[in-house]
Amino acid sequence: MSEMNQLCVSACLSCLAACERCASACLQEPNLEHLRDCIRLDRQCAALCAMTAQLLAMDSEYAPQVCKLCADACEKCGKICSQHDHDHCQICATACFDCAESCRGVAMRLP
Repeated sequence: MSEMNQLCVSACLSCLAACERCASACLQEPNLEHLRDCIRLDRQCAALCAMTAQLLAMDSEYAPQVCKLCADACEKCGKICSQHDHDHCQICATACFDCAESCRGVAMRLP
């Protein structure tokens, strides 16, 4: 596996963990309605990060296309999380933006 792919797998796994922690923490917050989009996007982003890491580890021919989708999801999730003052949301936003950047680097190898 290339170094770029290894770094992307690491970024995806970090983002997956941050999104899962954020969604769980958001569910404990008192104003749940305000966090609905955050929780929804956290869950979707985590699922895409897991699949992306798995396909990268397999050196799948589909990894660059999935990385593009993952980058888009991470960017959207990061933007929503960054709007909230909770520490878990801010940590998640940072992980999402880092993952989006890494995934875009892999996606740029698309033909």
